Amino acid sequence: MSTKIHATVDALGNPTGFHLTPGQAHDLEGADALLPELEADALLADKAYDADERVIERLRHAKIEPVIPTKANRKEPRPYDKDLYKARSLIENFFCKLKQFRAIATRYDKTARNFLAAIHLSAAIVWLN
Repeated sequence: MSTKIHATVDALGNPTGFHLTPGQAHDLEGADALLPELEADALLADKAYDADERVIERLRHAKIEPVIPTKANRKEPRPYDKDLYKARSLIENFFCKLKQFRAIATRYDKTARNFLAAIHLSAAIVWLN
């Protein structure tokens, strides 16, 4: 059983939201679930989130700056703040901290509900440290 964890973190790397999808699902499914609740000045994401209708336009409509590099096959590359994009390591560092919990790294729980609860518990411990 494969599961993707989609997460948002604040400017300090503390978790602010989670969503689970099946492992074969595209990353945009996580974006569809997490973006409506997002309260930020900017969103830093990788190239998988370079989708005009589902991400970029929704962010601009909410007055959130998209800091997302463009895919290689895009005909007109969109500019983004490369210095601000370097802070995307905060989400990578959060996932590293989260995977230090064995139950998360090995997907110990059988149901998505219990796995998500374990993620929330682990994230709370990461937040407190």
